[in-house]
Amino acid sequence: MGAFMSPTFKVDDIPDLRGKVVIVTGANTGVGKETARALLVHNAKVYVAARNQSKAQEAIEELRKETGKEAIFLKLDLGDLNSIKASAEEFMSKEENLNILFNNAGVMRPPVKDLTSQDYDLQFGTNVLGHFYFTKLLIPALTKGAKSSPDGTSRVVTTSSSASFLGSIDFNALKDSAKRRKHSSADLYSQSKLGNVLISNEFAERYGNLGIISIAVNPGNLNSELARHMPGWQASLLRATMLYPVPLGALTQLYAGTMDDGAKLNGKWMRPWARHGEHPSRLAHDKQLAEQVWQWCEDQVANL
Repeated sequence: MGAFMSPTFKVDDIPDLRGKVVIVTGANTGVGKETARALLVHNAKVYVAARNQSKAQEAIEELRKETGKEAIFLKLDLGDLNSIKASAEEFMSKEENLNILFNNAGVMRPPVKDLTSQDYDLQFGTNVLGHFYFTKLLIPALTKGAKSSPDGTSRVVTTSSSASFLGSIDFNALKDSAKRRKHSSADLYSQSKLGNVLISNEFAERYGNLGIISIAVNPGNLNSELARHMPGWQASLLRATMLYPVPLGALTQLYAGTMDDGAKLNGKWMRPWARHGEHPSRLAHDKQLAEQVWQWCEDQVANL
């Protein structure tokens, strides 16, 4: 393996996380489950935020058998803004502090016709708007988490993708429209992954003074269930030629969320495997675009 594929950070390097409260969205499968496993091993209190309770409970039981630690189910449907509000309220009825939020869940290349409950593009609505709203609602808990932490920080780690390198934002394609339906599912995915970076950067700008550290990461090209919507031949070719084991994908976000160095990475980009990087897209550094996407998201949730 070349330098790109040689991790210098490993799960064993994670410090003891006893007393830390963590949410991992999409922790019932793939990178999210690997992330939850590592956190449990290091004594964090982990909430598995997922839409499907039976699948989440299966994952929780599997993790309990492997680690001896029990994660907690938190019902969260990122494709339904009402569910997101209920989920955040449920969490804050149980916990005062939130130390680490892994915005890990995502939808990749579903049929273009697929929409969220409120008729947003399924990929942007889930990957970007859903996580934006969930994070905003959890700001009080993240602020208290920062105050209670020895380093004075809490962390929000947002899982993006190398697809963000190709993304652009078409504001006419964020909610269902004839214009949106002219885009390919791959285009809409890239748009959502760029949106993840822009919103992560803007969170860093707006909440860094409260000790809330916001970092966007590229987990790498992984052999995970994210490819389930791709045609069989494409998924098979991808797995055979370009994809790497899921546990590697958890490394970058685990580093961002748990290591002391992460406190210095507000508004930064991390690449595989747990390396600091510079996002190659000019749009990812466009402050005006980030503010526009943020304002669009604010407008969508203003009356909820």
